[in-house]
Amino acid sequence: MILIVGGAGYIGSHLNKEISKRGYKTGVLDNLSYGHKDFVKWGIFEQGDLGNIDDIRRIFSKYPVEAVMHFAAFTYVEESVEDPQKYYLNNVKNTLNLLQVMLEENVKQFIFSSTCATYGNPVEIPITENHPQDPINPYGRGKYIIEQVLKDYSDAYGLKYVSLRYFNAAGADPEGEIGELHDPETHLIPLILDVAAGKRNDIKIFGTDYNTPDGTCIRDYIHVTDLADAHILALEYLQNGGKSDFFNLGNGNGFSVKEVIETAREITGKNIKAVEAERRAGDPPILIGSSHKAKEVLKWKPQYADLKNIIETAWKWHKKL
Repeated sequence: MILIVGGAGYIGSHLNKEISKRGYKTGVLDNLSYGHKDFVKWGIFEQGDLGNIDDIRRIFSKYPVEAVMHFAAFTYVEESVEDPQKYYLNNVKNTLNLLQVMLEENVKQFIFSSTCATYGNPVEIPITENHPQDPINPYGRGKYIIEQVLKDYSDAYGLKYVSLRYFNAAGADPEGEIGELHDPETHLIPLILDVAAGKRNDIKIFGTDYNTPDGTCIRDYIHVTDLADAHILALEYLQNGGKSDFFNLGNGNGFSVKEVIETAREITGKNIKAVEAERRAGDPPILIGSSHKAKEVLKWKPQYADLKNIIETAWKWHKKL
């Protein structure tokens, strides 16, 4: 069984669907603090918390866990600055609990949901895996700490891991069974679609004077189903004897805030009102990642790299909310 920790959340639930379609048996461990029980449509569900090591031990004693995929992190950058303890306890301490039980049970394959936030402010574009890691907020630092832990555990205990550094996850299951549902919602595409659906009056554009072609920030959006596919390829890479490693997962192309809004207008047929606002502190003008290594080593081939595909699937899901 593949244990998906945080499998009731956005990315974990999409992974659960894709890996189940390929014949793997799955189990989901989630405390439902942000996840949704009705997103767990495949495999076994167990409610539990990584903060309680006995919850983790119970799962490992009950099921034959072969590998672990770990998505159970808090992910709001601004909140991590306001309440770093919450982030270090969950994203670092609780992950150490999970790794401790894995070692106790001799489970040696681990796929880690990391982030481009471990790089901090970019010194070169596109960002490759060789870019310096200098995170600028507790969210990014927590993920960076776990990457260092994984390297040490790999060297000392023979743990085999793949760390996947995402850029902006976006879109929804193309069949519309699951999708993106955060509370609070902070991601650009669902916020824009809230305006299209009449749930918000407007979308704010934070800064229109950046050194970019249209003055707005450029970001790299990667479809959540393509992310799920990369996790499965990473698991199979380890199963086939691959060494512990880390990979960027991005589109390789950047889209500006104005481009995303305009594409959403085209797809939804709605006049989405945009309001210009001041820049937010800490927003780099451009964030684009190179996924060349994942394509070369994992043989990853994103299927939904086009911005229209991403927004079309998101809108299909969003209309059901």
